[in-house]
Amino acid sequence: MTDALLPAGPQALEKKGNSYFRKGCNPLAQTGRSKLQNQRAALNQQILKAVRMRTGAENLLKAATNQRVREQARLELSFVNSDLQMLKEELEGLNISVGVYQSTEEAFPIPLIPLGLKETKDVDFSVVLKDFILEHYSEDSYLYEDEIADLTDLRQACRTPSRDQAGVELLMSYFIQLGFVENRFFPPTRQMGILFTWYDSFTGVPVSQWNLLLEKASVLFNIGAIYTQIGTRCHRQAQAGLESAVDAFQRAAGVLNYLKETFTHTPSYDMSPAMLSVLVKMMLAQAQESVFEKISLPGIQNEFFMLVKVSQEAAKVGEVYRQLHAAMSQAPVKENVPYSWAGLASVKAHHYGALAHYFAATLLIDHQLKAGADEDHQEKCLAQLYDHMPEGLTPLATLKNGRQRRQLGKSHLRKAIAHHEEAVREASLCKKLRSLEVLQEVLSAAHQRARVKYSQHQEDDDFLDLIEAPDVVSKTEQEAEIIPPQFSKVTVTDFFQKLGPLSVFSANKRWTPPRSIHFITEEGDMGFTLRGNAPVQVHFLDPYCSAALAGAKEGDYIVSIQGVDCKWLTVSEVMKLLKSFGEDDIEMKVVSLLDSTSSMHNKCATYSVGMQKTYSMICLAMGDDEKTDKTKKISKKLSFLSWGTNKNRQKSASTLCLPSVGVGRPPVKKKLPSPFSLLNSDSSLY
Repeated sequence: MTDALLPAGPQALEKKGNSYFRKGCNPLAQTGRSKLQNQRAALNQQILKAVRMRTGAENLLKAATNQRVREQARLELSFVNSDLQMLKEELEGLNISVGVYQSTEEAFPIPLIPLGLKETKDVDFSVVLKDFILEHYSEDSYLYEDEIADLTDLRQACRTPSRDQAGVELLMSYFIQLGFVENRFFPPTRQMGILFTWYDSFTGVPVSQWNLLLEKASVLFNIGAIYTQIGTRCHRQAQAGLESAVDAFQRAAGVLNYLKETFTHTPSYDMSPAMLSVLVKMMLAQAQESVFEKISLPGIQNEFFMLVKVSQEAAKVGEVYRQLHAAMSQAPVKENVPYSWAGLASVKAHHYGALAHYFAATLLIDHQLKAGADEDHQEKCLAQLYDHMPEGLTPLATLKNGRQRRQLGKSHLRKAIAHHEEAVREASLCKKLRSLEVLQEVLSAAHQRARVKYSQHQEDDDFLDLIEAPDVVSKTEQEAEIIPPQFSKVTVTDFFQKLGPLSVFSANKRWTPPRSIHFITEEGDMGFTLRGNAPVQVHFLDPYCSAALAGAKEGDYIVSIQGVDCKWLTVSEVMKLLKSFGEDDIEMKVVSLLDSTSSMHNKCATYSVGMQKTYSMICLAMGDDEKTDKTKKISKKLSFLSWGTNKNRQKSASTLCLPSVGVGRPPVKKKLPSPFSLLNSDSSLY
């Protein structure tokens, strides 16, 4: 949030351990943008303090019975509300500080509105994630200290992204990483004890949640905000700069629209569906304005067909800004949209509407139909300029009649002057808009140009031949469209991939702690086959082989062999590893998936809910069950070759809830004394 105003190149990739990510900007850099963001952070703290004081005064007013105390509480509440209103106006002033975000290469035209980044508080992932790794994955949490530090550093870097494509990629990489973290560490039925706090960008009020919903939504909002700042920063006096601005605003609209459709119940008001709909409209309107500037940049030639095109382009921009202003004026958005934003939308609606009428007047007054001109083409263009011609006029007759052309042109000029006057009036009503000197200069120059044009053709009897100028039909050669976010273009590596493939080793699945299986091969026969694709599963297990007698079960996942991690190895790789040990004693560690209703589901390494049973006691209890299974009497041993037809008789009940991988499982014949529910499939929280 604190990069310099001058263009900043992408930051170099930093390597820490085995993870890569981009750095943020220097939070101590004293640039215009950093000072603005620091003021926003300070205002957020003042608003938080005022909100707490207001809550205290309201509680005192409700609880007090003494009349004198109630009067003092009312007085305090009135003071706090006034203070909150002043702070809100200060925050609104920061939101309209558009000059800081504009290009510094040339004097910019009418300013565009960027979004400020949402502020957040620090988050400590360390304790909670370490506990969960120990409790849920049965692994030493100290082995993942570097990964947890990488996650913390990445989040910290995302608080100060650079205002360029590198900043967008930084935020996108964190958003994708949050998807991995959510699946690894956030079960859908349990709170993890990590509180995420973000400040509303319009009201400054903090909002907190115990899950990743608010975190992911806020990161998306900041991605959209970065795109708006990139758009306002583009050099709008060059064709390439305007094309970049159009692209940036369309991408901002795409991210905000994705946020609106994906996270529909965010508690922060700036990310409510109503507010996001307005922000999407605002981004598309600014993209359409940039399209008009791109068309006008080479210069508007005083030529009939060019003036028709530019007039309709200006009408299109005026139309989208009228729709935006109407949306900003509706409840509940009206209460929290900065007044200066709504005022600027209204000013631009009138300004571009006036330009549409001015160009229409110019093409009618300055261009007479001459012999040899393409009458049909001009007639068609003039007919398409309006929904309907004024009463008593036809396109061809108007083109041939010089007096009618001048009268209709002057009626357009009167409308243009009226719109310009309204734009100037709207700008004068808002203190923030009055302080934008560039805006005042543009409005004044356009107004003066229309008045001069009208005075050159004004006649004494104009009031006798008044024609109501019809509105110009809006039309554009490039409609501003939403560009959805392209997360697939950002390559991100799961920080916690050592835990194993996410399809199996996730927070919404439970399994036993790793069990050590010591076995030997007999004449190259292990007594079981393998299936699956990382991690590999034990399949077609001979119940009388050494692995089965040591405690292996059909459907077990192999996690290591002789200390070699096998979670990411394929069947062929595991087979090759097993064969490399010959007939020596082999130690293989396996885990078994548990039922989703397991009593372990809500246990934690540091505390438990309900029955006071520690994690060690649970592991011991499971060890007792395994010992009981081993001491069961076996009636008759079958050879491995003849065992295929009877393999289901000894099948473990724990494999009933395994997902089907590779070869389909035979039907289970054994009846269970109690029902087992299926594992939940991988799904998003939202």
